[in-house]
Amino acid sequence: MAKRKTNQTEELPVVDVEEVHSGGNGLNALWNNLKHRQDIFMYVLGGLALLVLGWWGYKVLVVEPQQKDAVNAMWQAQYAFERDSFRLALENPGGGYDGFLGIIDKYGSSKAGNLAKYYAGICYLQLGEFDNAIRYLEDFDADGDLLPITKYGALGDAYSEKQDYNKALQMYEKASKAGNHPQLAAYYLKKLGMLHEYRGNKEAAIAAYERLRRDFADQSISEWPDIEKYIYRAGGGNQ
Repeated sequence: MAKRKTNQTEELPVVDVEEVHSGGNGLNALWNNLKHRQDIFMYVLGGLALLVLGWWGYKVLVVEPQQKDAVNAMWQAQYAFERDSFRLALENPGGGYDGFLGIIDKYGSSKAGNLAKYYAGICYLQLGEFDNAIRYLEDFDADGDLLPITKYGALGDAYSEKQDYNKALQMYEKASKAGNHPQLAAYYLKKLGMLHEYRGNKEAAIAAYERLRRDFADQSISEWPDIEKYIYRAGGGNQ
């Protein structure tokens, strides 16, 4: 590569014509490399566009129609559930409608199908089929302020009925901290303390009761006004 001098002492490079066409180390190789990278970049952009378009199509053509169909199908099962007809709500609520189990099979990926898993878990809990209750409740994807609390609380009840008390305590602990509904959280926190007390772990019971008294100091919460009695019974406070 030739060099020419400027009016200053700095030397600037001059590109020879031969170097432009000289192959591997020249501008031609650099241009080919950049063009290759541009092609890869365009392929990546095209792939991302296909993914976005595919997800949009799946949502519009599959998810939204499934949600609509599931909501329409579930009202009869919910009606049976409200009448405490739990077996019918699960399997055959009448009128040719699917129960919660059929809705889960057909529309399990929709929001309504997901909610049907919660209903199914509660139905099985009421029917005393605790393994099935745990199965569907665990599979239920809970969100919002209320449902995470009721999910973990119901799981605590199911494990407690199975006398798997360690697991029940874990679920009640989660219920007391999940979501944002002080009355329900206080209810399961009291259950946590009572189960500790039942198992003879007085210190853990008192800690749960003390937490209820401290964190849920609200007269409108039904568990709070009597919490001193629970603390005293477990051996806390002034005896």
